[in-house]
Amino acid sequence: MAMMAMGAASWAPIPAPARAAAAFYPGRDLAAARRRRGAAAAARRPFVFTPRAVSDSRSSQTCLDPDASTSVLGIILGGGAGTRLYPLTKKRAKPAVPLGANYRLIDIPVSNCLNSNVSKIYVLTQFNSASLNRHLSRAYGNNISGYKNEGFVEVLAAQQSPENPNWFQGTADAVRQYLWLFEEHNVMEFLILAGDHLYRMDYQKFIQAHRETDADITVAALPMDEERATAFGLMKIDDEGRIIEFAEKPKGEKLKSMMVDTTILGLDTERAKELPYIASMGIYVFSKDVMLKLLRQNFPAANDFGSEVIPGATEIGMRVQAYLYDGYWEDIGTIEAFYNANLGITKKPVPDFSFYDRSAAIYTQPRYLPPSKVLDADVTDSVIGEGCVIRHCTINHSVVGLRSCISEGAVIEDSLLMGADYYETETDKKALSETGGIPIGIGKNAHIRKAIIDKNARIGENVKIINVDNIQEASRETDGYFIKSGIVTVIKDALIPSGTLASGEDEGELANLKAWRQLRLIQSPPLLQPGRQWKKKKKVE
Repeated sequence: MAMMAMGAASWAPIPAPARAAAAFYPGRDLAAARRRRGAAAAARRPFVFTPRAVSDSRSSQTCLDPDASTSVLGIILGGGAGTRLYPLTKKRAKPAVPLGANYRLIDIPVSNCLNSNVSKIYVLTQFNSASLNRHLSRAYGNNISGYKNEGFVEVLAAQQSPENPNWFQGTADAVRQYLWLFEEHNVMEFLILAGDHLYRMDYQKFIQAHRETDADITVAALPMDEERATAFGLMKIDDEGRIIEFAEKPKGEKLKSMMVDTTILGLDTERAKELPYIASMGIYVFSKDVMLKLLRQNFPAANDFGSEVIPGATEIGMRVQAYLYDGYWEDIGTIEAFYNANLGITKKPVPDFSFYDRSAAIYTQPRYLPPSKVLDADVTDSVIGEGCVIRHCTINHSVVGLRSCISEGAVIEDSLLMGADYYETETDKKALSETGGIPIGIGKNAHIRKAIIDKNARIGENVKIINVDNIQEASRETDGYFIKSGIVTVIKDALIPSGTLASGEDEGELANLKAWRQLRLIQSPPLLQPGRQWKKKKKVE
């Protein structure tokens, strides 16, 4: 009966937000006409705002007036130097890191915007932005704008000016430095997004909730249990879903005090008991005038939205509302999170995140590559990108990126291969063979387990990349690899010589010393066997 009552209530019409429409359309006649059309549309497609309608469920409806394409500006924050994702960010910005065989991280928020009818998009970045600029221009440069369509996807790099000689100091500071540009757009809201999250979300519902609650700021919130809650910034809400308190990674009694009734935001009673906390996703909707006032007048020196501007807005009495997102979301800020998110798309029967949703596609650069060729190979529970050539090998529970070349006898397990930026011609390969070089790709009889192989890596024949000793952290940049959280990451453009024993096996001090000497003689460094014993033996010798 409760479900029937809720369903019946959801068919009442919604009044258009008068304040927002008046601010957006200075002409009263035009505003009145739009309200009349909106009322007629609402009569045909009735909908009501209730706290439960805030949730990002597939069954809810949206009827934005004015439309998001003309009234919302998307701002994607590229993040900092990406030190936790290093070495993947050694030669590229964090949003440009490859994802899911064919894509890049930036494709996620851009695709979510386009699927949500948000077509005016800026991407703010300041580190290694060349590959990001190239990808965005090739993927979206000629596909957004057109006749009577003002859509765009543009990169705004950090810059110095007479008024501000500093680089971006944080999320809020990055937006503040470009406020002069953002305020030129005749929009109602700024949609602030992160460039390193993996999720699928309809921002129109997010924006509608912002307007219907008459909020100054709306924060996307993720429900979670006590175990995960200690790693996030948590929020506390009142009975109307208004945020009244923030706590950064609380523990103990402070954590207990941040428990909320998540049924207020749309969770059913059973799940609300399992997930009694809400964490900020770092995704916000700001009313335009509110953003300008906060960054220029109220908090002109604040650098960060999550820890300074938004808690400060709550303290000065602004209406800061929570919007519950109940779906898959992952912050890809570390090597471990990145590895798990990529391997998660191979899960069966249902992957953590699917690229096969026709109703909300993930877009990327059209590369016009040929279909992948698989010749007498054993491939299980894996995802294969475009343009790969896979010969007589075994691949299990792995993601193989575009243009990957895997040779005979290779074994790939629980690994992410990012592929290559280009193909080598037969002439190139012949020249490499004659000079003892190694072509791009995975060589014959190589064995790779629980590793990330960045683009254009050259893995020789009979190489073993297996962290048997489960070493958690090691930095061997000059040797072409890192180990973080037990995951081996081979650097972009790295060369791993043929015959390198990269197993990390420990067969005693004498065996280690002997192996190290042999590897040194053939100029093959002791790759992926780092540890105190190796260091000690080098000093002894």
